[in-house]
Parts: sequence; C-alpha cells; structure tokens
Amino acid sequence: MSHGHDNPTNPYIPLGFVQHPNIRVLRGLSIGLSWIHRTLSWLSMLALVAACLVLTSSVVLRYFLKIPTDWQDETSIFLLVGAIFISSGAVQGQRGHVAIEAVAGLLSSKVNRIRLWLCDVISLAFISFFTWKSFALLLDAYQQGMTTASVWGPPLWIPYGLMSIGMMLLNLQLLLQVLSGWTKPYGANQ
Repeated sequence: MSHGHDNPTNPYIPLGFVQHPNIRVLRGLSIGLSWIHRTLSWLSMLALVAACLVLTSSVVLRYFLKIPTDWQDETSIFLLVGAIFISSGAVQGQRGHVAIEAVAGLLSSKVNRIRLWLCDVISLAFISFFTWKSFALLLDAYQQGMTTASVWGPPLWIPYGLMSIGMMLLNLQLLLQVLSGWTKPYGANQ
C-alpha cells in the first residue's frame, strides 16, 4: 500500500493543481480549488485540535471536577465530521488516499494512466451520487428542523451541511482530475 504523495511516479502536483496553460478554464478551476483546499485543510486541522480540547475538557470536568457535560460528545462529533469531509477534496488532490499499488507495478505507464483515469471516472460517478444524497439529507434536516436526540439537541443541518460541502468539493476535485486526464493524459509531461 502507498499514499499518492509517496509514489515517485505520481502524476499530480500537490492540492490538485493541474498544469493546463492551453485550457484556461481548467487552470483557473485548479488554482481556485487549490486555494480553497489549502484554506479548508487549515480549518480542518484547527477543528481536530478543537475536538481534542473539547474531549480533554470533558474528561477533566466530568471525572475530576464532577461537573456533567452534555454538549461535548456532539460538539466533538460535529468537529470531526467537518474535518474529515471538508478535507477530503484536498486529500484527493494529492492522491493521499491509501491505495494498493500491486497492480500498478505490473502495468505499463500508458495502461496505468488509463487505469487511473478509469478509477477517477468510477469514483466521480459514486461521489456525484453521494453528493446529491448529502444535499437531499441536508435539505430534509433543515426543513424538518431535525436535531440530535440529546438534551442539548443541536440541529442536524450542521454536520449534514459540512458533509455536503465536503462531498461537493471532492466531486469538483474528481471532475477536475477526470477532465485533466481526458484533455491531457496523466503524467504526459513526465
């Protein structure tokens, strides 16, 4: 197994930046998406730190000071859901998801480029469906005023909204990768 950024033959520039001087729309989308991914990656890191602080304060308040906390579970879950989904597009832009490279080593570079492109197309189809269902879930939660079942009862549109935005950004990243692989083969300048 490997990560995309560990692979020396990785045809991607970090955070989804695709070199397309001849196709301005793809280049502009790539630059804009790269900036969004960087910004949201930093926010995701801060959300992870905040979740750690919330859980640590919960332990201190509950077990040492005997003060009950009803809000820490949902707060930390919302922060973790947001961090995971919001940063998924940035991870995909770096090919940072763990991949099994047993087949890639056996294939020629041309066949491997086609394999990568087909994987991106299949992923785009699945993530497009997931994005659509995420927004449908968000709309239902918002219109029906859904909340969690706890005493605190925060609205469920918050985590569903974070999930929807994250899936939309992942969808855009995959679309950029598919279009980039179609207009200019993966790793053509390498």
